[in-house]
Amino acid sequence: LICGPIFPHEVVGFSGGHKYLFPGIAAPQIINFTHWLGALITNPVINGTRNTPVRAAIEAAADMVPVERSLIGYVVEGHEARGAFAGPVREAWQAATELSEQLQIVYQEKPYHTVLSCAPRMYDDIWTAGKCMYKLEPVVADGGTLIIYAPHIDEVSYSHGRVLDQVGYHVRDYFVKQWDRFKDFPWGVLAHSTHVKGVGRYEGGKESPRVNVVLATRIPEERCRRINLGYMDPDSINPADYAGREDEGVLYLPKAGEILYRLRDMSKFGK
Repeated sequence: LICGPIFPHEVVGFSGGHKYLFPGIAAPQIINFTHWLGALITNPVINGTRNTPVRAAIEAAADMVPVERSLIGYVVEGHEARGAFAGPVREAWQAATELSEQLQIVYQEKPYHTVLSCAPRMYDDIWTAGKCMYKLEPVVADGGTLIIYAPHIDEVSYSHGRVLDQVGYHVRDYFVKQWDRFKDFPWGVLAHSTHVKGVGRYEGGKESPRVNVVLATRIPEERCRRINLGYMDPDSINPADYAGREDEGVLYLPKAGEILYRLRDMSKFGK
């Protein structure tokens, strides 16, 4: 019996279902494979999409598990369960994603040049608070700035900080076009790196990210620059200054990381 929540996800499209087996309780090899596959496709393409190549890989792996499986999948809004779906894994997961799509994806008519994405305290490092970028990237305008505001965070990653200090945060093609240099690092860490940095280009040795990602945390400025992210002093930010300014192209999210924001017309993405 598999039991867990279903919500939009940057690697697989929607979490849950057989994802709780692969990569849920699987070994690093399949964790790294699925996360890097998702990173190659990119977060804006995958997040909130039901049928993805990563989901297909997970389902193919699940077909090799020789036991009967059932799912209780639930969709949560705030602190309340809004729906629970039980039955064969694929059917229950499909039904749950339909409710998740209604409740956990917010559509916007136009992108924003500035987004203040506030990380709740349940995210205690950038490894987890990266969701504040994943869930907002689709509504940041080309050349815009997304600020991860988290005065309580003082660490990049408690588990993978040493690796991230070595590789930094970069767009996908920075790694792909220098694969011999990076192929032996954990692919799941590379995936996190490029998900936080966002989509962009790497041509002629020059990296051009689409979005300027800035950390307003207790992580020192020197370390932020070293890992290739921007820095703002969190004490210089008054979140109220960003509120109610959507008409000016400024979006304020007081609790980011759970709800996916997308453009209603994704052909405007990057404009």
